[in-house]
Amino acid sequence: MKTLTQRLATVAVAALIALAALPAFAADAPSGVVNVNTASVEQLSLLPGVGPTVAGRIVEHREKNGAFKAIDDLMLVKGIGEKTFERMKPYVSTSGQTTLAAEIKSPRAKKSTDKAQG
Repeated sequence: MKTLTQRLATVAVAALIALAALPAFAADAPSGVVNVNTASVEQLSLLPGVGPTVAGRIVEHREKNGAFKAIDDLMLVKGIGEKTFERMKPYVSTSGQTTLAAEIKSPRAKKSTDKAQG
C-alpha cells in the first residue's frame, strides 16, 4: 500500500502537469467581442454561425433600423434564430471596440442518417 505522503505527491504531480497544460489549451480558443453596431461584414463573419450572407443582413438591418439596442435584437435578422444567437452571444456586444480577431468555429449538428420509417 502506498503511504499517504506518496498519494499526496502523486496527486500534486498530476495537478502540476494539468496546470502546465492549461495555457496551451486557452491559447487555442479565440477571445474577444464583435460590436454589432460598428462591425464590418468581415468582422461579423467571425461570429459562430454567421457567414457573409447573414453578416450582410446584420449590416443592412443596422442601416435601415439604426443601432441594435440589445444583443438579442439580432434575432430580428433573417437567418439568426435562437440556436445561432446562443452560439454567438458570448462574442457579441452593442458598444465598445470589436476585439475578436479570429473566426469562432461552431460545431455543426450531425445530420441523421436514419431514414424515417413509414
